[in-house]
This record gives sequence, C-alpha cells and structure tokens, in this order.
Amino acid sequence: MPEPLLFEMTEPGRRGFSLPGLDVPEKPAGDLIPAASLRSAPADLPELSEPEVMRHFIRLSLLNHHVDKGFYPLGSCTMKYNPKVNENTAKFSGFSQVHPLQDPEGISGILMLMGDLARSLCEISGMDAVTLQPAAGAHGEMTGIKIIRAYHERNGNPRTKIILPDSAHGTNPASAAISGYRTVQIRSNAEGLVDLEDLKKNLDEQVACLMLTNPNTLGLFESRICEISRMVHEAGALLYMDGANLNALLGIVRPGEIGFDVLHFNLHKTFSSPHGGGGPGSGPVGVRSFLRDFLPVPILVEDHSRWRFEWNLEHSIGKLQGFYGNVGVMVRAYTYIRMLGEKGLKQVSRDAILNANYLMRKLEGTFDLPHAQHHMHEFVLSGDRQKKWGIKTLDMAKRLLDFGFHAPTVYFPLIVHEAMMIEPTETESLETLDAFADVMKRIAMEAEQEPDILKQAPLTTPVSRLDEASAARDMDVCYRKRD
Repeated sequence: MPEPLLFEMTEPGRRGFSLPGLDVPEKPAGDLIPAASLRSAPADLPELSEPEVMRHFIRLSLLNHHVDKGFYPLGSCTMKYNPKVNENTAKFSGFSQVHPLQDPEGISGILMLMGDLARSLCEISGMDAVTLQPAAGAHGEMTGIKIIRAYHERNGNPRTKIILPDSAHGTNPASAAISGYRTVQIRSNAEGLVDLEDLKKNLDEQVACLMLTNPNTLGLFESRICEISRMVHEAGALLYMDGANLNALLGIVRPGEIGFDVLHFNLHKTFSSPHGGGGPGSGPVGVRSFLRDFLPVPILVEDHSRWRFEWNLEHSIGKLQGFYGNVGVMVRAYTYIRMLGEKGLKQVSRDAILNANYLMRKLEGTFDLPHAQHHMHEFVLSGDRQKKWGIKTLDMAKRLLDFGFHAPTVYFPLIVHEAMMIEPTETESLETLDAFADVMKRIAMEAEQEPDILKQAPLTTPVSRLDEASAARDMDVCYRKRD
C-alpha cells in the first residue's frame, strides 16, 4: 500500500513530545514578538505520536534501495558500504557545530584535520598540493581545468582544445565546455585503451590537456600511460586524471608518479562517505608543485605545528564557493583513511580488483564480454546476446530489482552495445557475489524462456516500471492533500 504523508495520518490531540513547565515568568506573546509577526491561527502541523512518526520513516526507508540494505554494483561510482565509525566521528560536536565564520584561531582542531587530510591525499596520489574546496567530482573537474587554463594563460596562450577518450565520463566534456574549451574525442583501440595513433594525430599546440580516467570506464588500466604522458607533455599540454576510479589504485599506483599533473578525488566514492540522491560530495583537487600557486584560495598551510589559511597565492584562480568545502564529508573520509592506514588502503584496492575479476569470470559465459583480459575494479558486460529474444539491458536491470539487488550502470560507456557496467567494490562478501551471479544467470535464462517477465519487471517493488518518457515530459511535483 502507498505510504501516506504525515499530514494525512494526523489525529487532532495526539502528541509525540512533552515539554517541561516554564521556569520564568510568562509574558503575553505580544511583549516578545511584534504583533504583525504573530500567527492569527496555529500552524497546520501533523499531530502524531512518536511511534507513528518513527514507523512512518522506517517504512519509507524500506521502500528505497540503499547500500545498508543490499548490494549496489553501480559501475564507476564505487557505492561501497560506509562504516558507521565515520558517522560517529562526523557527529562530534567539535566538528559538527563549528561555524565557517569563526576565527581560525578558535578552530584549530578542524583545521588540523583538514590539513592532515590534504597531506594524506598528497601521499596517496603523489601530488604536491591539494585544495579541499570543490563540492563534488564535477566541481573538482571544473577546478582542475580552470587551473590548467590559468597555467597556460600565464605562459601566454590559454590554448583552445581538450582531448578526451571516447569512454570519458559525461561530466568531462561538460566541464571542458564550461571552462571555454572545445573538446576533441579520440577513439579506443581493440583492447579498450587509448589509441596512441589517434592521440598523436590530435596533439598540437592548441591542446591544453588530455583528460583521462585511469583505470578507464571499461575497468582497464592504461598500460601505456607513461608513453601517453610523454606525448602529451612534449606537445606542451598537461595530463589530467579523473579520479572516479581511484578505488583501484590505493597503495598500488600514485598518479603523480606516472605523469599526471592534476587529479580530482571523489571523497564520497573512494574514501567511503555516503552519497547518492544528489549529495553530499567532496571533490578535492591535487596538483604538482608547479601548479600550486594556481590553486583556489584559501589553502591550508602548516605554520609552527599549527594550521592556518593562506590567501596569498600569486596566480590563484580565486575562490570556488562560500566557505572551505563540504567539511562533514572530509571528516568521514579522514576517519576512513586513518582507520585503514597504508596497508589497509592497499588491501581495499586488492580486494576490489579480486571481487571484480571473480564476478566477471562467473558471468562471462552467460553474457557477452567485449574485453576478456583481466580488469581492475569494474568490468563491462554486454546484453547483445539477449536481444535475439527481444530483451534489452534495461529489462534485465529492472528485473534485478525483484531479487533485492540494485541495477548496475547501464548503457555506459557508449562504446559498448547494451552495456552493463558492474563494480562490486571490496566491501561485498563472497556469498553476496555468488548470489548476484546466480540471479544474473537466472535472468539470462528468463530472457530466453520467459521474456515477458523481464518486459514487465519489476514486479515486486513498491513502484512498478515507470513510463520514463512521460515522467520527463509531464512532471507533477505538487502535493495535493487527499480527502
């Protein structure tokens, strides 16, 4: 049954609270608040008991799929389980009740945490300096590109083009365009990696940078990255790394040591802060030393064992947002890094890679596998084999919901027909991976023997399959109280 709103459940006279009596003399409301600001009638608020309110929100939470409820194999987004110790730390009053307008002298604790986090990100990535300001991954992309633009402008030519592979994340070309660049797409070769001949053909004096995700969106490591770096730098361009897939590299590869000049992190992906549903996020940007003075202000610097904000950067691109970044996400990410340490972070990537390859090998005989070599933390299957029975990848993704699994990313990257991008992460058990593989095999069998089931799926969820085209054209977001 649909869950009613609290306003629809209200019963006059019910209370979910009790307040102590006044311990000061009571005065007429008009003595404290101007009469013009007083209500003429009480606010129309729901009247319910505490159990009713609690059960309402619990029921709502059960209508959604979330990472605490079940497996979430959303490729390229690293939807891993979020340890609750991170949440406990973020609730410490010394962090949660700090105001961004406080005098920095009075918030040395949070500044130390932020400074130490930036230092840890430098150590993990091989970068020399980090800004924590960007609010999310796409914001970090834009920040990195603006830094690159300022660098080239300083050298007398802002350049006009940014090169991207055909498997790039959709935000990459958007960030480039917002920053005033024209994008040039290069193709992937038969192995799913950057085609070096196509790259060479497109590198000229107008290229500002190559934006590269490594491992790429197929889950493959760019094995010729050092050669790519040499080619890009010989053309006077810079090498930018989209850090969305950094979960595969922790403790194994430091991007700054293989030629990358700029890198954005996704703290909400790699370092296990909750995300989805529009936020929150955090997208710090790391740079090599020659780009440090182009970072947005302020940056954190350590001065006699204390951290302070530094505003005087000669070539800074300016300020990115009102304050210093999404601090709550930073606290969670910092806790995660400190809890795991160097060995633990390396094990994260090793387990993520192991889980992805285990699951890929269990499914490769059931679905098409465009690239059969060993992968990193994610892999891409194709639903082309099932199309002969009239079944699309979307049908199979919807059917997964009936078994308590969230669907993987579908139809991306665009270079794989009927793509299903799957990332199990390191936090899932062998039993969960086996259960997911069994369900995927069952769905493939249904596609052949009972295709109508898949075309109608999902069948057991609170909301059945939506007409997505109509929903996009005819949105109705107004609440109308039912009688």
